[in-house]
Amino acid sequence: MAPKVLVSDKLSETAVQIFRDRGIDVDFLPDVGKDKEKLAEIIGQYDGLAIRSATKVTPTILDAATNLKVVGRAGIGTDNVDKDAASKKGVIVMNTPFGNMITTAEHAIAMMFAVARQLPEASASTHAGKWEKSKFMGVELTNKTLGVIGAGNIGGIVCDRARGLKMKVVAYDPFLSEEKAKKMQVEKVELDELLTRADFITLHVPFTEQTKNILSREALEKTKKGVRIINCARGGLVDEEALADLLKSGHVAGAAFDVFAVEPAKENVLFNLPNVVCTPHLGASTTEAQENVALQVADQMSNYLLDGAVENALNMPSMTAEEAKVMGPWVKLAGHLGGFIGQLTDEPIKAINILYDGVVADMNLPALNCAVVAGIMKKVNPDVNMVSAPVVAKERGIKISTTNQDKSGAFDGYIKVTIVTDERERSIGGTVFSDGKPRFIQIKGINIDAEVGEHMLYTTNEDVPGIIGTLGSIFGEAGVNIANFTLGRAAAGGEAIALLYVDAQVDATVLGKLADTGMFKQIKPMQFDVH
Repeated sequence: MAPKVLVSDKLSETAVQIFRDRGIDVDFLPDVGKDKEKLAEIIGQYDGLAIRSATKVTPTILDAATNLKVVGRAGIGTDNVDKDAASKKGVIVMNTPFGNMITTAEHAIAMMFAVARQLPEASASTHAGKWEKSKFMGVELTNKTLGVIGAGNIGGIVCDRARGLKMKVVAYDPFLSEEKAKKMQVEKVELDELLTRADFITLHVPFTEQTKNILSREALEKTKKGVRIINCARGGLVDEEALADLLKSGHVAGAAFDVFAVEPAKENVLFNLPNVVCTPHLGASTTEAQENVALQVADQMSNYLLDGAVENALNMPSMTAEEAKVMGPWVKLAGHLGGFIGQLTDEPIKAINILYDGVVADMNLPALNCAVVAGIMKKVNPDVNMVSAPVVAKERGIKISTTNQDKSGAFDGYIKVTIVTDERERSIGGTVFSDGKPRFIQIKGINIDAEVGEHMLYTTNEDVPGIIGTLGSIFGEAGVNIANFTLGRAAAGGEAIALLYVDAQVDATVLGKLADTGMFKQIKPMQFDVH
């Protein structure tokens, strides 16, 4: 059955057609996002929800979204989506951070020109019939120093455009390497140096605890006299009160703001100050950008619903369609290993340690970690998935650690999962054979070779004669066929294990008969999703 997607905001018809062309059943109801009661009433039918900013994805909506797997936001900002609630429900939240990069960068450059030449005030004056030619004395951009705070995707484009304008560019970005700075032909500097050297300062960072008020009063007071500040990134990056004071004193010559600490900004300390250019969050507002993000979100959601590819997700490691194809069997294996340990463990888990060896060590480990944790957590919550599992684990205070190493054994690659409780450590290892099928290869340090089946039985016992016969006869009497039978032991006469893959779920009667023999220390039926 084809996945079903609801488009609840105004996306372009071209984007809607992408869903149709990919074989996805799509309902285009561009006004339903504004009607929260109607949205809650119908959302349970859908696997995907494509939105802009009008639709509010609240816990109430998510509670009603019984089949929802993915929310796709055409644009960067996801303030209208409760990401914590979505994660707990196992719903991926995607955005489209690259669809409006050019548009936002161009807006920053336009704002820089506007504040340099006082264009809005000059325009308003001329419209009013005044001819105040001497009042609006501007400055050139050529040979001026532009300080770029945040030289990522959008900031990098601004750097490139500024160099084309013959500006000198200095950049502050803790993640910018010297090598990348040279390639971009910009000078990497610390923030304090940028403040003292820049004639224009433009911000291109997200709003986080680290970047909140990055241009504080203290920072602004370090800037050179006559500086002009441009913010087309996020509100809250600049202390607006302090900036207003410095504009009034003449220390700051001008400012151009597209974003504000409180939006919609119906009033603000920067409004109506001389040489302050303000726009209503227009950074992404071009015809091309709106079309680009709509097409991008349709592609991303289709790729996930049809191929399992995770792109630009905010609450799940990204995984391309190519990675999903290669990693598919390993993701399955990771889930099975977690499922095995989860079903065996009754006491609270304190830590999960995951070892990746060989070829798998070079794969997308965050995604594989999510699969392991989801397998373990399914015993606690059967509805848990790769999105919600890390949230459940964090709520329970479980520490997750990862180790990867070069090929060290007989297999090209394998995964070993160890859990730690107050009472014990328990581990299981597995690999993927060339046929793409996951196998269990080690339990409790004992080497085995076991195919993974939907219905399995795990037993531990002393290594004594009669185990195989006992298991075979009791299953035979019950009419349960054994598809695969694997034995292993630590040493002759020591601890031994058996893992049986059977054609039907092992019922309580069979388990009782096995227990009555007194031959088994542990008897555990297991279920695995092999489909």
